[in-house]
Amino acid sequence: MKTREKKHSNFIVQGGILAMAGIISRIIGLLYRIPLQKTIGDSGMGYYSAAFQIYSIMLVISSYSLPVAVSKLIAARVAREQYRNAKRLYRCALVFSMITGGLACLIVVFGADTLASDVMSLSRSAIALRILAPALVIVAVMGVMRGFFQGRGTMMPTAASQLLEQLVNAVISVVMAVNMYAYGEKVAALLRNKSFAPAYGAAGGTMGTLIGALAGLIFLVIIFLIHKSSYREAVEMDESEHVESYARIFKVLMLTILPVILSSTIYNISDVLDQGIFGKAMGRRGISEHDIATYWGIFSTKYKTIINVPVALANALCSSMMPSLTASIERGDRRTARKKVRMGMRFVMIVAIPCAVGLAVLGEPILALLFSGDTKAAAMMLRVGSVSVVFYSMSTLSNGVLQGIDRMNVPVRNAAIALVLHGLVLYFTTAVMDLRLIGIVISIIVFSLTICILNWFDIRRHLGYRQEIKRTFIIPLISSIIMGIICYLTYIIAIRFLGSGISCVIAVLVAVVVYVVALLLLKGIREKELLAFPGGRIIAKIARFLHLM
Repeated sequence: MKTREKKHSNFIVQGGILAMAGIISRIIGLLYRIPLQKTIGDSGMGYYSAAFQIYSIMLVISSYSLPVAVSKLIAARVAREQYRNAKRLYRCALVFSMITGGLACLIVVFGADTLASDVMSLSRSAIALRILAPALVIVAVMGVMRGFFQGRGTMMPTAASQLLEQLVNAVISVVMAVNMYAYGEKVAALLRNKSFAPAYGAAGGTMGTLIGALAGLIFLVIIFLIHKSSYREAVEMDESEHVESYARIFKVLMLTILPVILSSTIYNISDVLDQGIFGKAMGRRGISEHDIATYWGIFSTKYKTIINVPVALANALCSSMMPSLTASIERGDRRTARKKVRMGMRFVMIVAIPCAVGLAVLGEPILALLFSGDTKAAAMMLRVGSVSVVFYSMSTLSNGVLQGIDRMNVPVRNAAIALVLHGLVLYFTTAVMDLRLIGIVISIIVFSLTICILNWFDIRRHLGYRQEIKRTFIIPLISSIIMGIICYLTYIIAIRFLGSGISCVIAVLVAVVVYVVALLLLKGIREKELLAFPGGRIIAKIARFLHLM
């Protein structure tokens, strides 16, 4: 019984490792964008984000689904002790990644101008896009290796490689942005067009992504070589009679990858849709490309980057949950599968709900602390759109659950329905009502909420799962409201005596303490659950000392 409970909680521990790495990576990504934004400005960040959105879509199509698919398929074979088949699948996936990554790279290199001008309405983002192209091959191969480690039940290589990748990315991005922006200023003076300086600065910023991905891949290769002998030993001890052919493995890989690609593409193409519709709507009103880039820089850097930090938790737990759920379904243990989903949802909501409330309450001082230029527009977006942290976290987790229980096509259908609704709302709010950036925020809320509702109906139908409400949603929400009120009052009082930045930091620290205390007093989390969370033992000791549990 203890062994089963240990295995049951292991995905939370592994998810916690990935969650911490994911959140730290997002924080690093946020931190390096501060000097990056100050170097290349909001317009430069607009070009940077436009290039990244095309890169992200190509990444989704070519390789984004590989870690999830490979981890799922390898976990299924490891659960049956079919190590030879796991090895053959890994080899097949590596070949697949090189082919798809290479094709995506060529498309971006030769189609950068068309993609930048016709799709994104920011023609000079093509400079940055071409620099990103080789990273498509590197990330594809890296995705297979991460999926291999995750499928074998360890998240440490993925977590460590993510941190290394982001650290290298941060340093190289800022250094190259400074140098390329200076070069762009010379080009801008020569051609008498001020947009070249931020465009070249954005291209320098993307250089960090390429070098960071290369560093992450090298790290994973080293880890693989260190443990190669143990993997070989497991293959040699494999006594299973059934050996899958490469043709069958490739077929299974394709059948697993395609639904994930479709759902992920639909899920991520909303950003490109936002940029395309917004850019064309603003262009029809006579707004210049430079000003459109500035608008988009404010949205993508000062709003989207901050919103994405807590959502990293759901992404990490999704990656951890996939092989774990697959193994439970393979064993026919649907009861354990339901328990894992329940724990995963509670874990995500305990973090996502207070983050949403905190961003709504302290959004403006946080933005003013981090970024230069206009922060009022972004603060308004955070007040309106912080709830999307909760919806995106839920929809990301629910996608992982459906894929883990072999309902691969369901997220595709649900994301497609949500995308159509998203597009209609986006067009109405930006092209008709002229709400500009707030219109994009509203359409994002509609998109993520629609996916949440549809996915959880399907999880209930296919897994027989019923979501517990009180401790998962109500108590964290009440605790977050208490936290929001106290941290806002703390900020208002502190700012009378201290600067805005120091007051903001104090208010955030107070918010964390108040939320944890309120959650424990209201019995929103039990000690057994707390111990499964990262750092939970330390929190539990403090809580017992203070008689909070």
